[in-house]
Amino acid sequence: MPRIPVDLPLSVDRQAPAALMTQLGDLLRTAMRDGTLKSGERLPSSRALARQLSVSRTVVTEAYQQLYAEGWLEGRHGSGTYVVDLAPREPEVPVDPSPVSAPTREAPAGPVIDLRPGKPWVRDYDRAAWRRAWRAAADLPPGSNPDPYGLPRLRRALAEHLRRTRAVAAGPENVMVTRGTGNGLDLVAATLLRPGDRAGVEDPGYRVARNVFAARGADVVSCPVDEDGVIVEALPDDLRVLYTTPAHQYPLGGRLPVPRRERLLAWARRTGAVVVEDDYDAEFRYDVAPLPALYGLGPERVVLLGTLSKSLAPDVGVGWLVASPGLLAAVAEVRADLGDRTSGPTQQAMAVLLERGDLDRHLRRMRLEYARRRAEVVAGLGTLVTGDTAGLHVMVGLPEHVVGPLVAAAAERGVLLKGMNRDDHGAADRHGLVIGYGSASLPEVRRGVAVIAELIGELRLAEEGAAPERVP
Repeated sequence: MPRIPVDLPLSVDRQAPAALMTQLGDLLRTAMRDGTLKSGERLPSSRALARQLSVSRTVVTEAYQQLYAEGWLEGRHGSGTYVVDLAPREPEVPVDPSPVSAPTREAPAGPVIDLRPGKPWVRDYDRAAWRRAWRAAADLPPGSNPDPYGLPRLRRALAEHLRRTRAVAAGPENVMVTRGTGNGLDLVAATLLRPGDRAGVEDPGYRVARNVFAARGADVVSCPVDEDGVIVEALPDDLRVLYTTPAHQYPLGGRLPVPRRERLLAWARRTGAVVVEDDYDAEFRYDVAPLPALYGLGPERVVLLGTLSKSLAPDVGVGWLVASPGLLAAVAEVRADLGDRTSGPTQQAMAVLLERGDLDRHLRRMRLEYARRRAEVVAGLGTLVTGDTAGLHVMVGLPEHVVGPLVAAAAERGVLLKGMNRDDHGAADRHGLVIGYGSASLPEVRRGVAVIAELIGELRLAEEGAAPERVP
């Protein structure tokens, strides 16, 4: 049954020092706190509320967007803007609390909350757009001779998508359609590496990259990173390939600054190395302006990898590889020899989603959804959180001896977590949790973060001499 928008008794003061958008946001927050706006109620459209208040529609949309990001509102596709579930939160436990009673260790009640990284939200999508894309693909005859570069139609659409979203000046001649980041990385490795060649991987970093290079017979070199990303001055000069995640370093979350990007490209030009840039979740940014893709600064030395697994769904199995035409031709030749290909019908369906703007609309909606969940993590764990300006995960720094017990105790309470130790390739000098908020709902993130904060407090109390049974 459709919900009728609530008639809000609101007014703004044009003479007040606060901006109209700020005034409106404050009024809506107050209405939600005092119960004037109840959980699940539908707000007026931005046009209707702007007309009621005699303000521009921009004032209302900006106020709504801010409240989306703070977690007060949610959008329902084709339905409108609603107040989220405002049920009271679990009591917040400070990171350094005063002594509390020993925790019980009961089996988790209710469904498991998965806060492990690497998983996007797949439970809310435009079903009409999805069905339309697959119907269009089904109307086309199956191909008989798969192109190793991918369908020209999808290559054109991807080139335009990258121009809009990542400021990448690349044409279809620079784009190959892959089955995802791992597939693209393996094709690059098969083309460029010979047994014994040295290939660099960030440390800590993406374990799959290390596995791919090792499977191709490379000598895998751990390359240190700091809070901003890979340390250029620490790179050896004999690397054939370097894998890096400059838009959102995995797992620490740093963004490689432009001056360091320029130094990295200068290193690659001097040494002849090829830099493989994994742009795995660069579509999602919070509170920061986008940085240009590394590929755009040095297309002759950089291969750009991307995927729809984070922006749409892992099950889609479509990604892209962007490189100079000469290198792309070499990769295509190797790919044909390997008999590797991306599903033709899937490519057709993804082309429809891109050409009609359905993927762009989905991304805009999910940026707001993820921003709200990210805000819950930051609010619940405070200064422990780093790497929160982009992507779908954050780092929570903790002492090494705390991480294992915390992960185990959280699992007992129904919250699945991942320690950073699995991403270390050498001697670890950083420790903590890698918290993913992509696949959990906003209430689930809220509850999971409350459990984490409580456990951190309990484990710290145990260190200070509280009852030993508090530490699992």
